[in-house]
Amino acid sequence: MSRMPRQDTGPEIALRRALHHRGMRFRVHAANLPGRPDIVLVRTRLAIFVDECFWHGCPDHGVMPKANRSFWAGKIAANQRRDRRNDAALVELGWSPMHVWEHEDPEAVASAVEGLWRAAGSGRPGRTGGVR
Repeated sequence: MSRMPRQDTGPEIALRRALHHRGMRFRVHAANLPGRPDIVLVRTRLAIFVDECFWHGCPDHGVMPKANRSFWAGKIAANQRRDRRNDAALVELGWSPMHVWEHEDPEAVASAVEGLWRAAGSGRPGRTGGVR
């Protein structure tokens, strides 16, 4: 399990590509925020987490191992509690946390994120405004 990637996973990179293709710019793995979000849209204060089905207990695809079931049930429940604590800390800091499952379509998620981004009044994608 220690060899499992913690960041830059396939689903995360696919989402980043979809967002970047739409002209949205972001930061990755913001260590200064609770939970170290995978993707951060600073202007809209949106913190996006790409959750893996196994580690975060996806109701559709999360499969409990047959060996050492009680350990894994406790581990996954602790991960979910940690996620809720990090979300509460982000909200307290004025950020909006967003969780997406690894199996979700990156284009659909990018569309939803772009909608939130536009609703927050960030203007056109790729434009920062001001003098360059």
